[in-house]
Amino acid sequence: MKSSHIPNLYHNNLALAADLYHLTMAYGFWKNQLYDRKAVFQLYFRKSPFGQSYAIAAGLGLVIDYLRRFEFSTSDIQYLGSLKGADDQPLFEIAFLNYLQRLKFNCDVVAVPEGTIVFPNEPLIQVTGPVIQAQIIESALLSLVNFSTLIATKAGRVVQAADGDPVLEFGMRRAQGLDGGLTASRAAYIGGCDATSNLLAGANYGIPVRGTHAHSWVMAFDDEPEAFHAYAKTLPNNCTFLVDTYDTIEGIQNAIEQGKWLRSEGHELQGIRLDSGDLNTQSQIARKMLDEAGFPNTAIIASDNLDEASIRELKANGAKINVWGVGTHLVTGGQQAALGGVYKLAAIEDEVGLWQYRIKKSADTNKMSNPGIHQVYRYVDQAQIPQMDVVFDVADQETLLSMVDFQGQKHAIDPNWQASKLLTPIFKAGKLVYNAPTIADIRLHSLNQQRLFAQTELPYRFGLDSSLYQLKQEMANPNAKVDGMS
Repeated sequence: MKSSHIPNLYHNNLALAADLYHLTMAYGFWKNQLYDRKAVFQLYFRKSPFGQSYAIAAGLGLVIDYLRRFEFSTSDIQYLGSLKGADDQPLFEIAFLNYLQRLKFNCDVVAVPEGTIVFPNEPLIQVTGPVIQAQIIESALLSLVNFSTLIATKAGRVVQAADGDPVLEFGMRRAQGLDGGLTASRAAYIGGCDATSNLLAGANYGIPVRGTHAHSWVMAFDDEPEAFHAYAKTLPNNCTFLVDTYDTIEGIQNAIEQGKWLRSEGHELQGIRLDSGDLNTQSQIARKMLDEAGFPNTAIIASDNLDEASIRELKANGAKINVWGVGTHLVTGGQQAALGGVYKLAAIEDEVGLWQYRIKKSADTNKMSNPGIHQVYRYVDQAQIPQMDVVFDVADQETLLSMVDFQGQKHAIDPNWQASKLLTPIFKAGKLVYNAPTIADIRLHSLNQQRLFAQTELPYRFGLDSSLYQLKQEMANPNAKVDGMS
């Protein structure tokens, strides 16, 4: 597996990738002798992005890199020591800072493998370990998983709209910073894109890279034929022309002339790219011109602010486009700026080591968390088509009979279905125990998942095991008393 970008772009560790309140709470846990108390935190999202039912899990590889390098450096400690309170005195005492400098990550982590289709309120990552450690890592985990999952899901939508045509991710220049562009390229590939224009992503992850030339290449020469010929001589084995700098139809004809020259030199014209105007009409004209000139295999690539809706519309209207270059709307999430992932405490040990389950209450039932230590079963039928996802407490895994969805409807679990666990061990006592797949394998898993779920009955059924649902209702009732569970 190619190295991830965290150690390549940043420091060797990112322990300070946290909000201030994580360190003030950590200080409080330390001051109150709670820092070694084991706790369980769960990372999940409450609502699927883009108005669809599911998301594509992504970002675990980045989380692994972050956690493997988790430690506070000398400069980190010096910075924390410089922080002042309202009385202009140090915010943290030296003994606590010394504790942080010695701190080593030793939590257990289970997670859903990247590329897996996931649903609201299912834990994507569950962290079990000393509460001080599990709390400090909250924001970093959310940042790494939220954005990656959002973009992988968006990419899946774009790839599905393209319906088998290659999709190229062209969004680096519009991404939220270099690091955002790199993360987006990785996530877009996981979601199903075929390649990226981002060389840094190609170098770091082994993602295939594709690209043409910009309008500036054509404008740097006296005319377009001269520019195309110079490019053909420079890259005869990788020649795709951007044809809309001046006049698109003339540009197509100029590309054809260079295609003839390339063929005389033993090469083929790979493609032309349309980046403005009426892509539908222009692509049909281009296809006719290319075919009549003897270039039926030359691809027509389209870019120009595309998203899944415009791709679907162009295909429905008969556009002759073979390859789709998608940038801004892919790497930014388009109309959805963020995935609303959260990270909630679900259980904590008491002073004698018994688990005390915790729930966040809210008048908004969608914001109420799920108590307990969880696993997720995915049930499939005999044809291996997914039928139901059930979140359950690990203490009840032998007694699953029914599921209650988040609208309160009860569904029986068919005894003929096969169940598999979605949450996979990643770290054990801080040691990596997961054999991370290559990004190509993650992408293949994602595409297979999307094909499987395209065959499922809609709406897909997911929710809580009936026993867990009952426990949640009891804990949500202010008058109910729920004992700790060992």
